[in-house]
Amino acid sequence: MATTNRTADGHVPEGLRSFLHTLEGDPRTDALSERVKPIAEQLNAGPQGALLRGQHIGHALHPLLTNLPLGCWTAANLLDLLGGRRSAPAAQRLIGLGLLMVPPTAVTGLVDWDQDAHDPRIRRVGLVHAAANIVATGLYLASWNARRSGSRGRGIVLGLLGGGVASVSGYLGGHLSFARGSGQGARGLDEHGAARVTPDTAAAGIGLEGTDDAVPDAVGAAMSGIDVTDPPA
Repeated sequence: MATTNRTADGHVPEGLRSFLHTLEGDPRTDALSERVKPIAEQLNAGPQGALLRGQHIGHALHPLLTNLPLGCWTAANLLDLLGGRRSAPAAQRLIGLGLLMVPPTAVTGLVDWDQDAHDPRIRRVGLVHAAANIVATGLYLASWNARRSGSRGRGIVLGLLGGGVASVSGYLGGHLSFARGSGQGARGLDEHGAARVTPDTAAAGIGLEGTDDAVPDAVGAAMSGIDVTDPPA
């Protein structure tokens, strides 16, 4: 007998689905959104906005930059677990490099969030995603400080905790991009602009260039486990 928690049919487990829908439908973050939005709008305006949005590379810049802090931190965690004491200096330097890459990564994410903040699902989950990133960054900063003061063991524990929080945040970022379409679509490639690939445009069969060509099946597959009905008020 089939149960709601089975994944053989390709659907998201009920517990995870409920968690995501709770985040998307919870209005308690809306007041904070109103405070953050003027900052995001200011960053999005003017020539720096085009740069932060990725207009000069043809697509959103934020996903590219996330590889830098996450890559450094993941490498540091692996060195801690597998490299022994002789890898301690390299792990500390990698954590420091990851911390240096947080500001540009966060700013580009904030600009992408502003582009799609009209959708309450993206607006709310985006704030939780940002909050998790802040926690992860704080843990890695504490880890770096502990290592500098000679407390390598404490630094390792803090780094692993930071990696766990960053993984949760990364999952939410993937949900925003691939399930809800935030930050998708070509930027600066076409003279008349290109249609964004979102759950709504995918369902409508709108092509990447704004034609009637159907979007790739992979776009629909990425959203197959979660409904794409109208966003909650």
